[in-house]
Amino acid sequence: MKSPSFDTSVPNVARIYDYLLGGKDNYAADRKKAEELRKLFPGIEWACRENRDFLQRVVRFLAGECGIRQFIDIGTGLPTMGNVHEVAQGVRPESRVVYVDYDRVVIRHAEALLLRNDHVAVIQSDLRTPREMITHPSMSKLIDFNQPVAILAIAVLHFITDAEQPHEIVGLLKARMAPGSYLAISHATQDFVSAEEETHGMMLYKDASAPVAPRRYAEVLKFFDGTELLSPGVVSISQWRTKRRQPKKPLIYGGVGRK
Repeated sequence: MKSPSFDTSVPNVARIYDYLLGGKDNYAADRKKAEELRKLFPGIEWACRENRDFLQRVVRFLAGECGIRQFIDIGTGLPTMGNVHEVAQGVRPESRVVYVDYDRVVIRHAEALLLRNDHVAVIQSDLRTPREMITHPSMSKLIDFNQPVAILAIAVLHFITDAEQPHEIVGLLKARMAPGSYLAISHATQDFVSAEEETHGMMLYKDASAPVAPRRYAEVLKFFDGTELLSPGVVSISQWRTKRRQPKKPLIYGGVGRK
């Protein structure tokens, strides 16, 4: 899949997310789409913020309690506060982080942010071509796949359609990971919304830079096959190792598995 062209009239999934997080790197088409989503799912803005908090909790836990020093953040999106390298290096300064995204605009923003950090790399690659991603020269320079690594697929797999074989893609990544590695995933779900809301939500993304493919609990759980799920398992992201309140309609599942 080619990187989306820089067309501000086309709603971009990274910029929609940026807007819902309170960011400023977005345009009118992105804001319009985000407001339509907010109207359909009143809790979506809260879910986006919870997703960001989930990512930071996961990284802090993996760097601290699990001793992970290598992180691959796939589908990183536009940089914001509390990025993976900031959290990981705040715990372990020697941590190495590779950010991966297929969007040229995202890459440009990330490169500007990380210009002077020798322990961080940004690569333009697509999760749909995982072999190319994991063999990229910048990946090979920073990441030793013979040692434990954390692969973070946060709010990205629901932009991979069933026809694009997301479970097979994740299976290839798991096969490349050394024992003691971790896989962290957050994924949109339709388990708590009506059929009409699900259909409408998917329609809203049809003219965006990527379609959306929410999945049910069993489908999300399947991504962790071959790993040992850490407690509390695959749950609403607001319930992963925190005592935050549970939303009435959870929109995103999250979990971490150890190989």
